[in-house]
Amino acid sequence: MTTDRDTTPHRPFGRALCAMVTPFTPDGAALDRDRAAALAAGLVARGCDGLVLNGTTGESPTTSDAEKRELIAAVRAAVGPSVPLVAGVGTADTAHTVELARQAEAAGANGLLVVPPYYSRPPQAAVEAHFRRVADATGLPVMLYDIPGRTAVRIEPDTMARLAEHPRIVAVKDCAYDMLGTTGLLARTPLAVYSGCEELNLPLYALGGAGFVSTVANAAPAEVRAVVDAYDAGATAEAARLNGRLLTLTELMMASGLPGAVTAKALVDAGPPREPLQPAGREAVDGLRGALVELVSR
Repeated sequence: MTTDRDTTPHRPFGRALCAMVTPFTPDGAALDRDRAAALAAGLVARGCDGLVLNGTTGESPTTSDAEKRELIAAVRAAVGPSVPLVAGVGTADTAHTVELARQAEAAGANGLLVVPPYYSRPPQAAVEAHFRRVADATGLPVMLYDIPGRTAVRIEPDTMARLAEHPRIVAVKDCAYDMLGTTGLLARTPLAVYSGCEELNLPLYALGGAGFVSTVANAAPAEVRAVVDAYDAGATAEAARLNGRLLTLTELMMASGLPGAVTAKALVDAGPPREPLQPAGREAVDGLRGALVELVSR
């Protein structure tokens, strides 16, 4: 179902985005282009407006630059020209990030997902300069990725407000767990704010967020999307009910101690995770599959 919210300028990539896993061959040694194409086409057919490729769920720390380029090209060929593809290009090295951004544009991406430089913990002036360098490097719109729990670097609200003045910095994937700060950001800037935390998809959307970037959507794209569809239809109680139905699967996928890439790959045909990640154990897999069956059978 398409709504007016899908096409407004403040939702540059639609509402329902999946942080797609990266399929590998059975030994994990190579990208599986055919399975990537099939997975992407299936996610779009089941309700995803767009896909985020080469993010953390896509195991970007362990994929080569060539694999990142090949994944974008394979998915673009599979889903056609109209589906937004946002490519994760963030690294700890500004020059490398710029290189990946240009590569993603050439491969067919519609947007860039960029984290602050991690580990080196640069001050805010350096963080801002990093994002501006990347945004100036291509013609693609940029989604900032605020996830201090992984990067150890916050994109402070004042920094984001200044970055919002750049014509190609249009969105934020919000994983800061700071609803007060996020509410202020929505009030102060025109940035489209996407939830990157499954449990905050509905609350942030109700505050005026643009939508979500979901790992759970790898396994249950229609069920995750149904929450915002109900909200947009004015059925707020139904949206809350549908959101509650996702709780068990969300907890098992995102709060069980296993990375989302591991739990998502336990539920979709995408091969194993790549080391240092390890496949989920049998007990975890059984729990995940049981929760998914219960969700989709209701």
